[in-house]
Amino acid sequence: MSLNVNFKWRGSTLLSYAALLGGCVAAAPGPRVTILPGAGYVAMGSSFAAGPGVATPADEPQTRCARSIYNYAHVLARSLDLRLRDVSCSGATTEHILGPWKELPPQIEALAADTRLVTITIGGNDVGFIGNLGSASCRSFPFPPLGTPGGKCPDPRSISETSWSKLAIAVRRIVSVVREKSPAALIVFVDYVQVLPRAGTCPAVPLTAEDANASRATAKRLAALTARVAAETRTKLLKASELSEGHDACSAEPWVTGFPRPDGRGFIPYHPNARGMAAVGEALARHLRH
Repeated sequence: MSLNVNFKWRGSTLLSYAALLGGCVAAAPGPRVTILPGAGYVAMGSSFAAGPGVATPADEPQTRCARSIYNYAHVLARSLDLRLRDVSCSGATTEHILGPWKELPPQIEALAADTRLVTITIGGNDVGFIGNLGSASCRSFPFPPLGTPGGKCPDPRSISETSWSKLAIAVRRIVSVVREKSPAALIVFVDYVQVLPRAGTCPAVPLTAEDANASRATAKRLAALTARVAAETRTKLLKASELSEGHDACSAEPWVTGFPRPDGRGFIPYHPNARGMAAVGEALARHLRH
């Protein structure tokens, strides 16, 4: 797979594809993996993989996972003609990849011996990334916006160093189990797209400077943890956090939603939109073709 490909994405700054896929330089031991049409593909992860609110749901009947036929896994599968099993689920943590979640089986049960590709976006819910961001934005209004679940702003979670340590251990465990169940699979981590601008806020992100900086710190640490585990386990990494630079919720061409207006229209805050999912899916497809 050549990584020396330069491309321009929808008016963004010309980027080095090798830089966006920096974690992809270190690959799992063994021969080069070729993803052929019809290959088995399993997509695992949380809402940033599932795509809640991104057009048509993928599940019939619709489930609480809120998977979309326009999430990055479906975009990639259509592009490369892959046999997709999408088990990503909104709200999922690493625990729900490795074990059952109420009526849902462990996401790893979707893996098979003939699976050739596995993508994983996980960790944000383990450390309260989007939950705390939404809580802070909700509390910026005199009253909870219409459509707020339960009619009140959720309480923020206090995230300890133990939570971060457990997350790293769990992500490593996920890689280990994937390799046990699907030894021929190429594993690609996809980290979280950029939600907030590098500095400041805007009407789409009603936050205090303190809350915005805290969320940026969490996003940065989550991306670093994912990159570190990918390097340690010699798996691939698509740096969606860098790919989406300049497409935050305050930008002219956002790839994520902002916080909804007080009238409650479109209450799925701070998640990838259709444009963002398409960008990530097409970036993965470009990489896997080379």
